[in-house]
Amino acid sequence: MGYPDQRFDVNLSILFTELPLLERPAAAAAAGFTAVELWWPWIETPTPPQVELDALKKALDDAGTQLVGLNFYAGQLPGPDRGALSVPGTESDRFRANIEVAADFAASVGCAALNALYGNRVEGVDPQVQDTLALENLVLAARAADRIGAILLVEALNKPESPLYPLVGAPAAIEVVDKVNAATGLGNAKFLLDLYHLSMNGEDLSQVIKAYAAKTGHVQIADNPGRGAPGTGTLPLERLLDELKDAGYAGWVGLEYKPGDRPSAESFDWLPASARAAG
Repeated sequence: MGYPDQRFDVNLSILFTELPLLERPAAAAAAGFTAVELWWPWIETPTPPQVELDALKKALDDAGTQLVGLNFYAGQLPGPDRGALSVPGTESDRFRANIEVAADFAASVGCAALNALYGNRVEGVDPQVQDTLALENLVLAARAADRIGAILLVEALNKPESPLYPLVGAPAAIEVVDKVNAATGLGNAKFLLDLYHLSMNGEDLSQVIKAYAAKTGHVQIADNPGRGAPGTGTLPLERLLDELKDAGYAGWVGLEYKPGDRPSAESFDWLPASARAAG
């Protein structure tokens, strides 16, 4: 048990950001990792030129890294936005334009998990209108994911850092997962369980794991406080990951933490080099 018993991947949108995007897969590989994940890398456009998609695929392939998680277009992230799919108008349109682009790219690199961030509440817009739009868009995304043999992830964030995001607890995200699965009949919508976000909400992490491990499709970690590497805060991450494994979760654990004021490559001293390559 413990960290060496997990399958870790590195989030290249929060780690190795001191490097250009196309150099990050090789940097992760040099640090000993064979699996990576990404937020949607082109925050300005849901439909980047094919040459840019091809360049990212080549960078992943050349580094020998497997992309195991990819966000759909989510607006300005990092930045003020927390997704686009529930935001009426231009942002919803951009999300829809991105669905098949993201799914096709994921298929081209063998990525089997696509994360759809819900989006913030918009002042002056009825929340029910947003939730209806969100379900429509999530159904489209779930069908696109199913087409390529992937799962659709729905993530809960934390209220202190994302006060306008409506899915700020595990139950809220699970409710959306269940609605999407009921609407599609596909069963491929899953919960993205981020231990940092849930801890920031003050949730009972062991209870969340017990209740929702069976509906969890991906896990992300960072310590709290600070969103740093394991060991920089007070979360018992090693124990919690063991609890997840005991509850039947056998998927990826994304390292979605800030390296602090040191280079990303120096932030992995908590994890033995022999445990970094995913089997």
